[in-house]
Amino acid sequence: MPNTALLIIDAQNEMFEPANPVHESDKLLENLQTLIQKARSADVPVIYVQHNDAGLVEGTDFWQIHKAIQPETGDAIIQKKSPDSFNETALLEQLKNLGIQNLVIAGNQTEYCIDATTQSASKHGFNVTLAKDAHGTWDSDTMSAEQIISHHNELLSDFAELRETLDIKFPL
Repeated sequence: MPNTALLIIDAQNEMFEPANPVHESDKLLENLQTLIQKARSADVPVIYVQHNDAGLVEGTDFWQIHKAIQPETGDAIIQKKSPDSFNETALLEQLKNLGIQNLVIAGNQTEYCIDATTQSASKHGFNVTLAKDAHGTWDSDTMSAEQIISHHNELLSDFAELRETLDIKFPL
């Protein structure tokens, strides 16, 4: 069994809602599909993380993982309530049980869940690869989504190796 896992964070319908999708949502979904296909082809576990809060209520359509990247039987789905996918979840235990040492991280939202989970994964001792073109966000009042993504890629390079989706090969 490979010691690498792909972590898909918050790729839920709300993030791709046509009325207000994340920046370059179609490209993001394409990159997520590519990563998932590569991981599955190499028998690398794909672990999904699903956010739960007042806007992403369990069982609602917005809360569901996007149909283009649906989990398959046997994929782990971790429920979380904070930006850090390790905080008060079963993720760390799941990764340890699988013997995972390397994590590839992708999904949403760049400045919250991607940032917090990437830093936390590094602090937990994982070798982290961030798919720098496979995480998304929206414009803020002061920065464009593109600027936010670029800024966080730079910040997170202290905690993860950054690679383009097409340059990621499984297992690491």
